[in-house]
Parts: sequence; structure tokens; C-alpha cells
Amino acid sequence: MDAIVFGATGFIGRSLVAELLARGQRVAAAVRNDTLTPWLTSQGVDTRRLEIVTADITRPLSGLPEVRDVYNAAARFAFGLGVEEARATNVTGALNVLEWAAALPGLRRLVHISGYRVSGTEGDPDYAGLGAYEASKTEGDLAVRARARALDVPLTIANPSTVIGPGQYIGLGALVEDLWKGRLPALPGGPDTFLPIASIDYFVRFLAEVPEAPAGEHYWVLDDNTPLLPELIRTIADHTGVRAPRRTVPVGLLRRLPRKLTGADPETLAFLSSDRYPTASAHAFAARAGLDMPPAADVLRAWADDLVAARFGAASPWLSPYGFHAVAGSRTWVSGERHRPDHVLLHGLPMNADLWAPLAAHLTGPVLAPDLPGLGRSAPTTRPADAWLADLLSPVKSRPTLIAHSLACGPALRFAVDHPDRIGGLVLISPAFLQAPAPRLTRSALAAPMMRRMSAAQLARVLGVPEGPEVESAAADLRRRGVARRVTAAVRTDVAERRKTRALLDRVTVPVRIVVGSADPLVEPVDHPVAEIAGAGHYPQLTHPSQLARRLGAAPAPTGG
Repeated sequence: MDAIVFGATGFIGRSLVAELLARGQRVAAAVRNDTLTPWLTSQGVDTRRLEIVTADITRPLSGLPEVRDVYNAAARFAFGLGVEEARATNVTGALNVLEWAAALPGLRRLVHISGYRVSGTEGDPDYAGLGAYEASKTEGDLAVRARARALDVPLTIANPSTVIGPGQYIGLGALVEDLWKGRLPALPGGPDTFLPIASIDYFVRFLAEVPEAPAGEHYWVLDDNTPLLPELIRTIADHTGVRAPRRTVPVGLLRRLPRKLTGADPETLAFLSSDRYPTASAHAFAARAGLDMPPAADVLRAWADDLVAARFGAASPWLSPYGFHAVAGSRTWVSGERHRPDHVLLHGLPMNADLWAPLAAHLTGPVLAPDLPGLGRSAPTTRPADAWLADLLSPVKSRPTLIAHSLACGPALRFAVDHPDRIGGLVLISPAFLQAPAPRLTRSALAAPMMRRMSAAQLARVLGVPEGPEVESAAADLRRRGVARRVTAAVRTDVAERRKTRALLDRVTVPVRIVVGSADPLVEPVDHPVAEIAGAGHYPQLTHPSQLARRLGAAPAPTGG
């Protein structure tokens, strides 16, 4: 084998394996349990040159294949660890990898991944002051360097800062989650706090090049141009359409205040400093290898999209690409194909675009599914919903079928009347303006104060749908600042606009099809085809997705444009 990667199922390790395989190397992945192969397959990585081997680095290693390059990406990365738990991997495990590597007859390089806060100075680390994670990484760094000298092992140490990318939710990710959920009234640290980042793609490319260079180097891999923490948070806040805190709380004060009051983990406070790091050798190496570090702001925005799409580790995105886009003054969450979709899906209340996941699995062709402005993950806009929809569809070059649900049927119908040349057909699912108003009990349950406190199970009961990831996603968004209030306001506006919206049905010139559940029928006659799904209520895309998809198959087929 060309290389072995320890910690191959971790955030860094799995991406490193993917990079080495992409370079045509034969790679052994040392794991306890093989969750790596499914992940690599999901990323489209060719695994024919991969060998999965079982290894527990907390014990002496044996029976592993001979390799040329050894990468130790294994680490116990978490805050609040016990000392022995942290040392087992970060110190003992690191030494076990080194001892095994020292016995390899053809070893070219041992690459040990350390941390950017290690001082590089001798002495016992301060476990009480630093916390188990940082102290164990420092102890492991010292121990590996000393033992490598004693055994004459060709060693290179990489000291990355916060490595960010899809799947990284710890540390800075937790701070971004608090920002997103409105739980960050003030920033920890000061105006000069420097919390550097490195993108996962850049870092693994860097690691893949290391064995070609002379041994003995210590590379601090981070972006010196990372914005200071207040600007970093503003960059993410502006991108996601949330408010950035204006105040900061000094680290010294945070240390003195009770954790129950601040919510700050004491171990994270050591990372909030204005320190700078010796990156010259890493930059010189990268220049020789032809590696360009991507702009920090671009990396942060892409990572913020990944965090929100994955619900900070609580869910898996069902549609890609995804991210925030400027649409009619709103930072709008948009998933799917923006230029040539076959279907454009507009959700009803109190849901978001995830509502469409069960139905989309039965549709052929690409789809475009946004969160409506001010709802779900999208920020509000001061412009009318019609202007927002027109701006959303301005990049679309095809003539898709426009599919709308419930209260979204109004804007969709107005767009079809105003822009008949832009779409191939219109499907209205459970159009609220043609159905009986929700019972008073349901309307009371969907009042803003109630919605903000609802669990996913409670919301599912109110809506009469099974609890699932789509309802969990909606419940999470309803707890965000202002979303529940805007849902309530949208319901009131729709009631006032019903008669106007109904009149538009007589003016629309594109083919229209209406689909309803038998438990939630129309209360007004229409001159358009109506399909009824037996046993369904107001949300057939959740309860009867396959039956709904069959009804949509009879809808006007999208035409090229």
C-alpha cells in the first residue's frame, strides 16, 4: 500500500482518504467500524484502491499492511473530556502509531496531525488550565517529537487551525449555531480575537503533498487572512440573513461568570486570543506545491450553507446544490437546479422546502425548491411576494411546471397569469383559497406563541401528518426569531386575499391542474381538472407522495425553453 490513514472515519481522515484515492494511491484506512466506505461512495469516490483494516490505536498495533506513508489523523476532539479519555487517543494512541511506523522497513514519512495552539515548548501541559483536549494534544505533540528523534523516524507535524467544511460542527460551528438560532446576544472575546480557519479541501491537499518534502518540518496550516472574530461572525450573519451581535464580552469576564449564565464552555476560552502563528514555512511549502488557499470569506459562506443544510449535524440535506442567495432583498434559502428545473416547488405553511422531499423522490428531472421569504431558513423581504417569485425565477431558462401548496398557490397563480410564457403548467395542491378555513382549534394552535414552543411531535399532531424529518425541520425553523410571527401574519393576509385570488383562475392561460385530499376537498367549483387522493388531508405530499406523483404525471409536461 502507498499510505495508511489512522482516524480514517473522522472529519479530516475521511477527506484525506478521498484525496489520496483521487491521486491514484493505494490506501489502507485504519478504522474501528467501517462507516468510511458508505461515505466515500456517497461522495462519488472510487474505492477500488481502498483496503479497510481494523485498528485500535489506544493499544499496541500489529497485523497491519506495510506502507510507505503513515498519516495519523486520529484524535479525540471534544470539550469536557476526562483526562484519561483524552490521553488514550491523543497521547498513547499517537505514540502507538509512531512505534508501529518505526518498524516499517520502507517508511518514507510519518505525518502527525497536531493542533495550532500547541506551543512547541517543553514542559508538562497544564491540564487544569487548558482542559483535557488541548492539554492532551500538547502532550501528544511533545511526546511524538521526542520519540521520533529517539527512533530516527522521518516525521512531519501539521498544526492546523479550525478546519472547516461539510461535517464540522464542533468549536466554531457551535458558535455559528448559536448565531443562527438567535442565542448569541454578544460575542465572546474582544475586537481583536483571532480564530483562524483552514478549509478541509485545502488542508487535505496540503497533507497529500507533505511526504514529497524533506522531513522534520512543523507546518502551521491556517489562513492568516481569516477575519477577526467579530468580522468573521458578521460575514456569516450577512450571508445567512440573521443579526450579528454588536457587543463583545472579554474572556477574563467570561472566566469569572458562572457557566450557567454565559453558556460558554471554559475549555473554548483558551482559543479566544489575539495570538498569531508561525505560518511562513507552510506558506512556502504550499507555494512550491502549487497550492492556493481559497479566500476565507468564500470558505465561511460555503460552510455556513453546509451547517444550515445539515441542521448543524441533526439532519442530512435531501437536495443539492443548496445555499443562501439574494432574491428580491431576501437572503433566500434555495435548493436544487436554479437554471433548468423541470419542476419548481413552492411550500405552504407552516412548512419549508423540506416539505417536498417525499414527493421529489418520485419525480423525474431536476427540481428547484426555495424557502419562501421570511419563512423556513429564508430572511424576510420588504418587497411583495410576487416580486420575490419573479426574481427567484429570473435565472430559469427552461419552462418548468410550477407546483405550489396551500397558501403558496396565490403567488404561483399570479405568476402564471403575469408570465404565461415562463412556465409549462401550473399545479395547485390543496389551494387554501378554494378550501374551508382551518378549524378554530387548529388556528389557535398555529398562533405564533404556540408554534415557537411546539415540538415536532406536537406540530405533526396539529397538522394531521406523521412525524418525520420534514416536520422536525419545520419545527426547528418555527423557533427561529420572527418565523412563527410571519407564519401567523401570512395566514391573515391569505384570508383577506381569497376572493381576488379566486378570480385569477378565470384569467390564467397556462394548463392548470388541482390536486386535493379527500379529507380536505374544495368548497368552490372550478373550471379546471381536479384530482382527489383518497384518505389524504391538507398535506398529500407528506402522507401520500407516490399517489400525488402519479397525479402529477398527468399534469402538463414541462417543455424546453
